[in-house]
Amino acid sequence: MNSPLVSVGLPLALAVIMFGLGLSLTVADFTRIAKTPRIVAIALICQVLLLPAIAFGLVLLFGLSPILAVGMMLLAASPGGTTANLYSHLFRGDVALNVSLTAVNSVIAVITVPVVTNFAIGYFEPDDGAGSLGLQLGKVVQVFAIVLVPVAIGMLVRHLWPAFADRMDRPVRIGSALVLLLVIVGTVVAERDTLGSSLADVGAIAVAFCLFSLTIGYFVPRLLGAAERQSIACSMEIGIHNSTIAITIAISVLDSTEMAIPAAVYGVLMFPLAAIFGWLITRRRVRSAPVTVE
Repeated sequence: MNSPLVSVGLPLALAVIMFGLGLSLTVADFTRIAKTPRIVAIALICQVLLLPAIAFGLVLLFGLSPILAVGMMLLAASPGGTTANLYSHLFRGDVALNVSLTAVNSVIAVITVPVVTNFAIGYFEPDDGAGSLGLQLGKVVQVFAIVLVPVAIGMLVRHLWPAFADRMDRPVRIGSALVLLLVIVGTVVAERDTLGSSLADVGAIAVAFCLFSLTIGYFVPRLLGAAERQSIACSMEIGIHNSTIAITIAISVLDSTEMAIPAAVYGVLMFPLAAIFGWLITRRRVRSAPVTVE
């Protein structure tokens, strides 16, 4: 799909989103991981290794078509989304840990996204232009540019003009959401004849993957000794993906609208599912808290 709405609007929306992320970050968000290296390592292992493995198993179990299978793996490789910070705050997670994980994940994604996507393309061999579909060096540079460059610019703006960065945080978030919504609606309208069956194909696997992500993100750190607040933060970070990155790479870099469908569906479903999951673990924590008698 080569309409200006997608070819220009989608990378622009992601650039604004990542610029907004940069406005909220400082160097301290990266160095803070030294205070809790074990928790950060656990979360990153879940994010970088476990999630792609689980997505791969689900893709085989659900029997997705090759192009949707690659899209699902692309989603699994995408980093956590900035909305994870909000959800972590709502359910009393360690928001500082979320910010650090988002920052580190966004950097690591420049490596993990091409590696996982190229593996999926090689394994599933989609016939949608498979000869030129992989993320070769030139396309990896594109991924680097659309993911990290806007973040770096946002961090520089925050460093030079912190008051301006604080004022712009909310407008940038709202603006990026509106641009992204416009692009997604335009894409759906333009491709409405071919999207219906694919949406039905990925709905169930998107729900399953989201629930697995949230559950692993909470219970694995918890079982390995993380505090409750840290486990909630990890759960939201791992369960709430930056699906915009996956959508942009699928459409703008790999030129496949169908490959973007898993990320688009996940991007809608993850918010209510994360809210329900957060409510359940919060309710569980309240019920298990000891009752004191005065």
